[in-house]
Amino acid sequence: MYYNLIMKKRIVIALGGNALGNSLSEQMAAAQITARAIVDLAEAGHEIAVVHGNGPQVGMIETAFETAARADNRFTSLPMSVCVALSQGYIGYDLQNTIRMELDKRKMKKDVAAIITQVEVDPGDSAFLNPTKPIGSFLTAEDAEHLKKAGIPVMEDAGRGWRQVVPSPKPVNIIEAQTIKTILATGNIPIAAGGGGIPVVMLEGQYRGVSAVIDKDFSAAKLADLISADILLILTAVEKAAVNFGKPDQKWLDTITTAEAEKYIAENQFAEGSMLPKIEASINFLRSMPGKNRTAIITLLSKARDGIEGKTGTRIIL
Repeated sequence: MYYNLIMKKRIVIALGGNALGNSLSEQMAAAQITARAIVDLAEAGHEIAVVHGNGPQVGMIETAFETAARADNRFTSLPMSVCVALSQGYIGYDLQNTIRMELDKRKMKKDVAAIITQVEVDPGDSAFLNPTKPIGSFLTAEDAEHLKKAGIPVMEDAGRGWRQVVPSPKPVNIIEAQTIKTILATGNIPIAAGGGGIPVVMLEGQYRGVSAVIDKDFSAAKLADLISADILLILTAVEKAAVNFGKPDQKWLDTITTAEAEKYIAENQFAEGSMLPKIEASINFLRSMPGKNRTAIITLLSKARDGIEGKTGTRIIL
């Protein structure tokens, strides 16, 4: 199935960690490549909202402030909600600048703005009792054991090494959704819900931050629903999702239904912390408004436009 690029679509793009790098220098270089892929879609006439991850970055921010607090008692460690807000600022800054530069190169009269975004979660979410969201850099088994003894939860991350983990509740609302929708309606590009959004709960009539990191794919799906997007485009490190991944009978997935996706989930075909949340977020988006013709696409950053055109990627339909 091919999409006619002349027909404008409202697209929410969820950028994975490979689109941002693992350090400041890597992030600046990666953001330029990312900007080209985003502006390709804007140039084709689509409305674009961008959501990005912050797994390595939020961990670095937390570690930096904890280190400072240990070195000087005048400093304090920061709650995770504030660490997420800081990551939104500095990742959004790089993306905003590089996207604007790419727009200027192509003489496209559009503005781009990073929105500090709060995402409401349920304080009763069971995720608070079972931290599973990896943050920060990979650890040696020895470092992981030290953290365990200090009472800091860690887990093995999809065969890639050990990482610190924090609670990852599901998003129930995007507080700034209307602002994001207004920016889109004026033909401009919002960068929103960075790192999954600042996790907040309503207490005594006020939104207050909680210690958690929301999965950016679920927040992207929630945002896509709230702003009535046509496509949820999840950009990651592989061109397509697969079943029997890494085995002799590995099979790349082209187009699957939500029912087929759930069957594969039941068979444990998708790794937690890797492909599983992308598939689950896609299902959530497609089922949030069954009567609307929506599509979720999972593919490589460099294949974003091909994915929208139907030339590659895993397409999930209702």
